[in-house]
Amino acid sequence: MERRPWTLAPAIVSGVAVALVVVACAPLGEAGPDEAASPAAPPSAAPAPPPDEPPATDGPPAAPTPRGSLTVASGAWQTDFEVGNIDLSEIMSGGPGKDGIPSIDEPRFESLSDARSWQDERAPVIALQVGSEARAYPLAVLMWHEIVNDTLGGVPVVVTFCPLCNTALVFERELAGVEYDFGTTGNLRFSDLVMYDRQTESWWQQATGEAIVGVLTGTRLPFVPSQIVSLGGFATSQPEGIVLSRETGHSREYGRNPYVGYDTVDQNPFLFRGVIDGRLSPMERVVTVSIAGEAVAYPYSEVAKMEVVHDEVGGTPIVVFWQAGVSSALDAPLIDEGRDIGATGVFSPLVDGRRLRFERAAVDGRIVDHETRSIWNILGLATGGPLANQRLGAVGHGDHFWFAWAAFEPETRIWTASE
Repeated sequence: MERRPWTLAPAIVSGVAVALVVVACAPLGEAGPDEAASPAAPPSAAPAPPPDEPPATDGPPAAPTPRGSLTVASGAWQTDFEVGNIDLSEIMSGGPGKDGIPSIDEPRFESLSDARSWQDERAPVIALQVGSEARAYPLAVLMWHEIVNDTLGGVPVVVTFCPLCNTALVFERELAGVEYDFGTTGNLRFSDLVMYDRQTESWWQQATGEAIVGVLTGTRLPFVPSQIVSLGGFATSQPEGIVLSRETGHSREYGRNPYVGYDTVDQNPFLFRGVIDGRLSPMERVVTVSIAGEAVAYPYSEVAKMEVVHDEVGGTPIVVFWQAGVSSALDAPLIDEGRDIGATGVFSPLVDGRRLRFERAAVDGRIVDHETRSIWNILGLATGGPLANQRLGAVGHGDHFWFAWAAFEPETRIWTASE
């Protein structure tokens, strides 16, 4: 890693007073982890590329970039700010300081029936399966915490959600035998959540899973495939699954959206310091896949026309599913009442060595494969037909706002229904 004489301009960094500019970007200012802080909200509101193929967990840091000054949320940091691979001026305060948006470190779970007592069937959740264990993490909860440190199927994972980028990603949090746990720095880069690990206080980019400042700079967290689906869809595919509870140890208005209207397609991103890629509207939702150096974005508006998309990325065949029935978490004051944006899934079309061709059935609109006429759902499970109970192999992907993905993957190919 390169040690670089970046100019920091008063906070405590490794016990030394350095210059630090604090920016109050949110109307709520700072809050400690036990105060009822809200995430930073855009002025127009009522009150953020994953490594889509599993990246290497270690390797050299990125090439040196121009130096810059650091303008961040306040906090006492033990971070080695002389090590990094980004321009520090790209980092800015999101409002709340270090851990002002508190992570969930001891998650509690409830049954599907209990979850349904306070959430609609269309409520958006992050669906995650590791081994035989399946869990759902409601965006109604993640909206207020952004990070959940959990262990699933014996694998330590960190479940993350950046509301400003609509980016929900899951990573393994064990590297070289060391288990890390994560918190929020209170800072953003390209409007995306900047996390930190509590073991070294290195700073990590949520959108990429890469450490960008501190002693772990250049290290990447292994990506774990997940999906944003409806609570009802998760329940159908995972009837024995459990759901993250509202019992977090914090008092928050779970179920309320503090970013009302933020995902209007022509809305400009909040706290974004970068160049907008004008090929799509900034807040267009896109399904993103990156394989073997090729990155592709599938706009929701285009995929919804077909509902099933076959493509090849990096020479690898994939199939993208889209299905109606999921509320936007960033639309209406109550998440359950958000407009229907649908859900996506990305899978390998290969089953037992045979490549299947999927389509929407003309009679009932269900997803079927042409070869066996088996019926498939948005989570890649065959629910009927000769292949019943088989699951398609998940392909790592993300669901982002276009501006956020393009900031990290500017060479992305955009798929359209005309293809």
